[in-house]
Amino acid sequence: MSERHCKLMHQKSRRSILKGGLAAAATTAFPLPLYAQDRPLKVGYVSPQTGPLAVFGETDNFILNGIRQSLAKGLQIGSNSKDIEIIVKDSQSSSSRAASVAADLIESDEVNLLLVTATPDTTNPVADQCELAEVPCASTAAPWEAWYFGRGGTPERGFDYTYHFFFGLADALNAYTSIWNQIKTNKTVGGLFPNDADGDAWSHAEVGVPGMLPNLGYSLINPGTFTNGTDNFTAHIAAFKEANTEILTGVLNPSDWNTFWRQAQQQGMRPKVATIAKALVFPAAVSTLGDLADGLTMEVVWAPNFPFVSSLTNESSAELASRWTIETGKPWTPPLGWTHAVFEVGINALATASDPYDRESVNEALAATDIITTLGQVNFRKGPFGRNVSITPLVGGQWRLGGDFRFEVDIISNDFLPTVPLTADLRSLHDI
Repeated sequence: MSERHCKLMHQKSRRSILKGGLAAAATTAFPLPLYAQDRPLKVGYVSPQTGPLAVFGETDNFILNGIRQSLAKGLQIGSNSKDIEIIVKDSQSSSSRAASVAADLIESDEVNLLLVTATPDTTNPVADQCELAEVPCASTAAPWEAWYFGRGGTPERGFDYTYHFFFGLADALNAYTSIWNQIKTNKTVGGLFPNDADGDAWSHAEVGVPGMLPNLGYSLINPGTFTNGTDNFTAHIAAFKEANTEILTGVLNPSDWNTFWRQAQQQGMRPKVATIAKALVFPAAVSTLGDLADGLTMEVVWAPNFPFVSSLTNESSAELASRWTIETGKPWTPPLGWTHAVFEVGINALATASDPYDRESVNEALAATDIITTLGQVNFRKGPFGRNVSITPLVGGQWRLGGDFRFEVDIISNDFLPTVPLTADLRSLHDI
């Protein structure tokens, strides 16, 4: 058992004793006023702002500025207004760093609530720290199975202090096959899975792509996992070519996908469709491929035409995207939606807690969340097991050369969210 684990276990035991002692003292002495404290409520936030996953944190400063402005006069809780202090930490795209800064936020900053975004490499270690220390935590931007099962959750047993909202792998595959079904292929799919938390979830034999894809009428060619940062995908490309693979899928960091896709073109691999999670979500990452990005497909978890309005600022998705472009000169990007949404969930928990200074009260409010955010409805009691998880919608998109920012996203599949209009049919990569 690590020194930090022992320390947290000691603190957890000590808090339980103190909590019982204070409760007993309150019944024999005098009741404390519900909002006696004048100190600000503290919210910790962890995301990858530097390193290979930095595109996930690209919108952090913009969103944080907007959230802070909306809370400039304090958060109204009943007849009281409480100041909110948001303490931001960079995971540097490292799981160990994410765990370390989360522990600092819990132990040193004594946050009332912790929020975290962006891939299981960040969300999972932060959530684990919170669960151990009994600190309420909300997370997003990782498939829920990677967060839930990746942390040891089971259908029978979930978590007490940690909650997550995002799409699931089954939702992603349904969106993907909705894309692939638009053209004729041999239904042979090549899989690209790194040996990290995301890759482990996507390649899981039962709840991942290998377990689900055959039931959707497709076969999978999986040459094996690879290490993030690899510079040679020759073996994978050869296996895909030998199997006459006409579809590609997987979950890669942007730099790894760029390496693979350039090598695939050089070695004469020409699939009809390539639908890649994570790497193809961000315009900043796609633009580095140049013309080679034309026609690539991906999940779209948030876009300006999503029909949702912020529960915190009353800003529509279109207004949020427009403000981003005006202020930064950049095209919209999905982290706008999920980063804003995680703060909506967190602030709502503080606002509805019976005592926002008490972590148990905040945890109860977080568990009871039922709001519409920029990412869609978040209700942790309507998830797969009636706790901890809320599934948000997604649509399918395809990158197309053109527009004000060189690339535009066409919406080509909307089975999960029909209120987002289709803007094009799938274009085969063979026709581009």
